[in-house]
Amino acid sequence: MNRSLFRITAYLQLGIMILFATGCAPTQPFFHNESPDLQYYLNQATKIEYPDVDVESLAETTQAIRPLTIGNHDYQFWDLTVEECVSIALQNAKFFATTGGNAEFRQNIAAQFTSASADQLGSIYDVAIQQATTQSIPLTVDSAGNRVLPRGVLRANQIGGVEDALAEFDAQTSAFISSDTTDRPQNTTVPVAVQTLTTTQQAAISKRFATGGVATFRQQLLYDRSKTPVTNTLRALGSDWTAVLEAQVQHPLMRNRGTLVNRIPVVLASLNEDQTIADFEIQVRNLVRDVEVAYWNLYVSYRNVSTAIIGRNSAIATAKFARLNLDQGTGTKQELAQAEEQYYNFRARLESALAGSNTAEGDRFGVYGSERVLRELLGLAATDGRLIRPIQEPSLARLEFDWDESVTQMLYLSPELRKGRTVIKQRELEQMSAKNQLLPEVNLSLLYRWVGVGDTLGPPSGSNVNYPGQGSSALNELTRGNFQEGAIRLEITPPAIGGRRERTRIRGSQLRLHQSRAFLQDAERLLVSQLSDAVAKTATHYQLVQTHAQRWQAAEQEVEARLAEFKGGRSPVNVVLQSQQRRADAQIAYYRALSEYNKSINYVDYLKGTMLANSNITLAEGPWNKKAYWDALERARERSAGKKVQYGVSRPGVVRQGPVRDAESVGQVIGSGIHFDDTLPADAIILEGPVTDAVEVSDMPLSEMGNSTDEMFEAIPGGTPSQGPPNVGDEQVPLPEPDMLPNGPMEGDAMTPISPPPVDPNVSPINYESQATVGDAPVPVRRTPLPSK
Repeated sequence: MNRSLFRITAYLQLGIMILFATGCAPTQPFFHNESPDLQYYLNQATKIEYPDVDVESLAETTQAIRPLTIGNHDYQFWDLTVEECVSIALQNAKFFATTGGNAEFRQNIAAQFTSASADQLGSIYDVAIQQATTQSIPLTVDSAGNRVLPRGVLRANQIGGVEDALAEFDAQTSAFISSDTTDRPQNTTVPVAVQTLTTTQQAAISKRFATGGVATFRQQLLYDRSKTPVTNTLRALGSDWTAVLEAQVQHPLMRNRGTLVNRIPVVLASLNEDQTIADFEIQVRNLVRDVEVAYWNLYVSYRNVSTAIIGRNSAIATAKFARLNLDQGTGTKQELAQAEEQYYNFRARLESALAGSNTAEGDRFGVYGSERVLRELLGLAATDGRLIRPIQEPSLARLEFDWDESVTQMLYLSPELRKGRTVIKQRELEQMSAKNQLLPEVNLSLLYRWVGVGDTLGPPSGSNVNYPGQGSSALNELTRGNFQEGAIRLEITPPAIGGRRERTRIRGSQLRLHQSRAFLQDAERLLVSQLSDAVAKTATHYQLVQTHAQRWQAAEQEVEARLAEFKGGRSPVNVVLQSQQRRADAQIAYYRALSEYNKSINYVDYLKGTMLANSNITLAEGPWNKKAYWDALERARERSAGKKVQYGVSRPGVVRQGPVRDAESVGQVIGSGIHFDDTLPADAIILEGPVTDAVEVSDMPLSEMGNSTDEMFEAIPGGTPSQGPPNVGDEQVPLPEPDMLPNGPMEGDAMTPISPPPVDPNVSPINYESQATVGDAPVPVRRTPLPSK
C-alpha cells in the first residue's frame, strides 16, 4: 500500500515538473484522422456572394441595341399618337415608373427604380397583395377546446386582408390524448400501494359567431385502471371507461356583444383594400399623365431641332453674303467672324437639341433623350432601331372650364380625397371599438353534457348489463341517455377601477378622428388651390400661344427686312444675326407655349379626376375562374332562400355609398348648384371651339415630314446642307468648311423647316376682362368622358 502511494506521488511530481517546464501556452487540439487540406476552413465571416436565383431577363433588356448618338443615326421613324402611347404603357406596366402625389411636375424615377425595393413602388400586384396579407397571430383555443377571443382594440394598420379578418369566424378543431400513471404507497395501517393508469382523449370543434358568442362541441374518452385490490377500495371494477359529449355556448352580454363591434375588424380590412385600390388608381393616373407630358416634351424636342436647322441654314446664307462682300471690298472681317460665330452657335444648338447635353446653354435631353424617357414609361427597350415620332399635333382650341362644376367633380372624384374619407371611416370604427371596451365584460356560459360509463368502451350492442356490472359498455350507456349534466356560469369582469387605460384609448381615437377630418379639410382646400392655379395657367398658356405667334410673325418680318438691308449695304451683319437669333427664340417659344397649353388642359382633367374617363380608361379586376362564379351563384341562391335576420341596434351601419359615380352624376351626389338634367346657362359652358381671333400659324405637322432623312432635307431652305453650302449667285462660298458641317442624318434627321406664321394686322391679343366675340365658332358642347365599351 505504501509502495503504491509512493508511485502515485512520483507520477504527480513528474507531471507538475513537465507542466512548469513547458509553460501555459495555447495550443490547437489534436484530432484523429485529421485531413491536411482544411477544406472546411473559413478565414472570414463576411464577404460578397452572389445569390442562387435564376430569373429570365426581358427581351427589352437583352436585345437592346446601340444607343442613338451624334455619330449613330441608324433608325426608322415610329409614328405614334398620344392614345397609342398610353395604350402601350398600360399594356406593358407591371410596375409604375412614376411617383405618387398630384404635383404638376414630377421627376423621372427610372434612375431611382433600381435602388428602391418592390414594396416602395406601385405595381399591378398591390391590391392582390393587400388582400392576401395575414396576421402572424393564429387562432387559439384553451385546454377545453373553446375559442379564445382576442382582447383589446385593433387599429386599421394592424389588420390584414378581408379573408384574414373573416378567418376569425372560422371553426377551429383541436384534439389531444394524454396518459399518466401513479405508483406510490399509501399512509394506511394495511400496507397498500396505489398503482393507477389514466388515459384521456379529447376532440373539440369551436366556432365564433358574428354576434360575439362561441359555440363548442366537445367529445371526451377517459380510461381509468387501478391495480389496488378491490377489497381494499370501494371500486367494483378494476378499470372503467367514461364517454362524454358536451355542447357549450358562451355569449357576451355587454362588452364585445353584437355584430357591429365584432365585424369592425372585417370592415377595417375592407377599407384597407379600398385605400390600396385608391393608391393603384393614383399610380395608373400618374402614369397616364407622365406619358402625355413626355409625349409633348418629345414633340417640343422635334420642333427645337427643326428651329435649330432653320437658324443654322440662315447663318450659312448670311456668312456667304459676308464672304462675298469681303471679297468685293464692301465687307469686313469682323462681319464675317460674327456670321461664323452665329453658324457655330446654331450648330451647337442643333447638336444638343438632337442628342441632349448637360451644358448650361444646351438641351438637357434632346430628341434622343426625350424619346428614351418616353420609352421608359412605355416599358420598351432603350433602343430598338425605331425612333418614336409624335404625329398628333397639339390642340389649338380654346377651352374654358366651368369653375363650380370643376370644383365639385374634383371634390368627389379625386382618389386622394376618397382615400382620406376612407381613413375617416376607419377612425370612426376604431373609436366605436374603443368605446365598447369601456363596458364591463359579462359573459354567460351554458353547458350540457351526456355521460356514459362502463366496464368496456363498446360499441353499443343493446346489452341489458348496466354499469357497474361486468361487461357494461360506456358507449351503450351514453346512447341510452341515462346520465345527463348541465352547467350555467356568469362571469363578470369590470374594467380596472377608474378605467384609465380604456378612457385614454377613447381619447386617442377621438384625437385621431379629429386629425383625419382636419387633414381632409386642408387637403380639399389645397386641391382647390392647385385646381385654381391649373385653370389660370390654362388661360395664360393659351394667351402665350397667341402672343408668341405674333412675336414669331414680327421676327420673321424683321429677318426679311434686315437681310434686304444687309444685301443693299445699308445695315451691318450683326443686326441681321441678332434678328435671326430672335426669330429662332420666338419660334421655339411658340411651340413650348403650345405644348404647355396642352399639358395644362390635361392637368386640369388630372386634378378633376376625369382624366382616366376622358381617356376611356376604366379600372376593373381581372376574370376569375369558372368555379368562383359557380360558387358565388350558389351562395347567392342559398342566401336568397334563407330568412333574413335583423340584428336591431347591433346591425352594422352604412360604410359605403356604393360604386363611384361618373362625372355627370357628381352634382347629384354632393350638390354644386349645377344639375346636369337641366339646360346649362350660357356662362356655364365648359368647352368652346377655336375663337376667331386666334393667330393662325402655318407650320408643317411632324407626320408630314416624310419617311426618310433625304425627304426632309429637300424641304430645308437654302439648299441641302449635307451636300455642301448653297450657291450665292454664280459663286460657291466655301464657308464654313464642308468637313466642319454636320452631315449625315444629323443635318435634319428628324426635322423639316416650319413655314413662318402669316402676318394678320387685324389680330389682337385676347382681353380677358371683356368676353371675346365669337362669330363663326361652332356650337359649344359639354366635355364628357368617352363611353366605356
